Amino acid sequence: MKIYTIEATQSTPSIYFDPATGRLDIIGRSIPENSVAFYKPLFDALNEYAKSPAKRMQVLIQLEYYNSSSSVCILNLFKKLDALKSVVPEIAIEWRYEEEDEDSLAAGNNFQSIINLPIKIVKVVG
Repeated sequence: MKIYTIEATQSTPSIYFDPATGRLDIIGRSIPENSVAFYKPLFDALNEYAKSPAKRMQVLIQLEYYNSSSSVCILNLFKKLDALKSVVPEIAIEWRYEEEDEDSLAAGNNFQSIINLPIKIVKVVG
């Protein structure tokens, strides 16, 4: 499998997924017109990855802002990662939020309460 990347725009985050190492980064703003269509190629890549996964996944999510439809897609991503734990022995998820962004902190905690994988919630200062 090839590395899957998307450059950030004003309305979409950058996405970097390296199947060989299991590294997935989603960083930026997520307010695409069609969140399902935007995230579908990533979900397709994860489905392909599940056939021959790395032994470890490292997931970093740092969204400065996202809309409600992106929130649903992020929840679906977490559910997909939860399902992957049957074939990936170690999945580490880090949710980063800006120091003053209480909504993002609350969202990270909410996601953590919904899925069966631990999410490390990290405050980004400055």
